[in-house]
Amino acid sequence: MPIPLAWISRARQLAAVGLLSFLTGSSFAAATYSETPGTDGDGITTVGPEYTIDPDLTDKGNPKGKSFEFKMRLADSKIFKGDDTTLEPAKKAVRTERKISVYIPAAYVDGTKAPVLVTHDGPSQLKLVGNALDNLTISKDPNRKLPAFIVVSVENGGNDGKNSERGLEYDTMSDRFARFINDEVFPAVLNDAAIKAAYPKLAITSNPWGRATMGCSSGGAAALTMGWFRPDLFRRIIAYSGTFVDQQDDDAPEEAKFPYGAWEYHSSMKLIANSEKKPLRIFHHVSENDLRAKDPESTQHNWVMAGQRTEAALKEKGYNHRFVFSLATGHCDKRVFEKTLADTLVWTWRGYHAE
Repeated sequence: MPIPLAWISRARQLAAVGLLSFLTGSSFAAATYSETPGTDGDGITTVGPEYTIDPDLTDKGNPKGKSFEFKMRLADSKIFKGDDTTLEPAKKAVRTERKISVYIPAAYVDGTKAPVLVTHDGPSQLKLVGNALDNLTISKDPNRKLPAFIVVSVENGGNDGKNSERGLEYDTMSDRFARFINDEVFPAVLNDAAIKAAYPKLAITSNPWGRATMGCSSGGAAALTMGWFRPDLFRRIIAYSGTFVDQQDDDAPEEAKFPYGAWEYHSSMKLIANSEKKPLRIFHHVSENDLRAKDPESTQHNWVMAGQRTEAALKEKGYNHRFVFSLATGHCDKRVFEKTLADTLVWTWRGYHAE
């Protein structure tokens, strides 16, 4: 059956704003979906120097969901096989398989299209996120409530920094990692035998507003990059201690277009400022004592500067964003997660509703 001309015209319109998956359904869902999250919590928030854990991130004895775990071999991947020429496996070992941890909250109803949060460096903050889901999916306060999203926590491919598999996955300025999650990890979750036995009708929403991603350090950079390059797939971003610095492999093909890696979001290139505004909702954070270059002149490795400049660029462009500056804390400091993560999740998901 020929595709109607009206569909082709609409597809071209959507492609023009970067919504590349119209014909797969996700962009159509986004185009017909709307929400009004408001501006509560937007802008800059400072926390500390004293820290206590948010009660909503503790076990309150509420009904719990189900946890699952399985592994994916890198050799079976078509996107990250662990054999890229940028890697130096003799110096920075590459995993042969990665662990995938999944949490499905008690509030999820099998057969409904589940919103999803992808977390990097799995299992990372899975325990805190699980407690938040247990406590806040059943909250009676409409301003302090979470949708019943499932959590897919993905282990990195190994090691850190330039010439590592983790660095390749997280610090590269491309849509490659977003495609890996969408094209390989999500199908693996849906086809896992244990998950299928417990939830035979499990489905993940194709609406990009129902898809969030979260990470810390390079994982935070990966979160923003997933949404930046593929807003048709992921639109809710959580980046703690984001590595918005020059950590992309020096011999990566992407260096030709983005020579300073994630630093380009706010560099003289002004990627955020000079690009068309994208449909994203962005949380990010930096600690007062976050990573800094030993050489004070090496600004392209200054995490604090990068976080502040990213905030300024997002504000100037008019993004819905929330920026937390934490006093007396360091890189990916667990005290920051324990104090802020419930608020962060509530703000990130504010306005979302099932299709």
